Amino acid sequence: MAEVIGERKASRSSRPSFFTWMAFAMAFFIFGGFSMTYFQPVLTRTGLSYPPIVHLHGFIFFSWMILLIVQPALVNLGNVKLHRSVGTFGIVVASMLILMGTLITIMFAGFSAGNPTPDFNNLMYLSVNAVIGFAVLFCLAIRNVRKIENHKRLMLFATIFLLPPGINRMYMVVWELAEAPVLWTYLTMDILVAAILIYDWRTLGRVSRISVLGATVVFIPHLLHPVMASSGFYIGVYDFLSGLYYYR
Repeated sequence: MAEVIGERKASRSSRPSFFTWMAFAMAFFIFGGFSMTYFQPVLTRTGLSYPPIVHLHGFIFFSWMILLIVQPALVNLGNVKLHRSVGTFGIVVASMLILMGTLITIMFAGFSAGNPTPDFNNLMYLSVNAVIGFAVLFCLAIRNVRKIENHKRLMLFATIFLLPPGINRMYMVVWELAEAPVLWTYLTMDILVAAILIYDWRTLGRVSRISVLGATVVFIPHLLHPVMASSGFYIGVYDFLSGLYYYR
């Protein structure tokens, strides 16, 4: 009887958790969107003119998404020791991701300088907030590394900030759009946020404070977008980043 119970527990622990499924959902948008706008051009040798920094950024970005799937899977399998070892490597990847995200944002600002279209303002707003939001929530996740429930929720909220490039690309290709569908991108991100809150409610009987914090940090930039994306403050930020690109 004890062996049967042990086998059942092992079977349950090996099933993908909610956090694993959420990681797969996020990876779907990243790899789905970039497969049509990055992987295909590279594989067909039409995207080899991209600067090396773009390829490096892509490698680090995709590595993070793979880690996001691997880490909860390791916990499900009971390999906590390897999970912690990989987590140390994940800190390095996340740090590089913040750095590369900042550099890519500066490059985009420089390439589009002098052409402040609404689409440019929208994309710059998304990009600036992605770097800041991910950095803030990731640091909180590391601070809560010993509080497992808080840690894994914060990791999901942090990664939601990184999704707009993949979501935008997927929707633009599928719907043949000329500009980024900001509203639909935000709605997609909000659905993922809502999934975490609903999971909390179903499993805890309430929404945890850390999930309220994560959802608030993600949602506030969405709420402020219509006012802030083309505001004088953010235009100044875009100009500053553009100046960094051309700085000698």
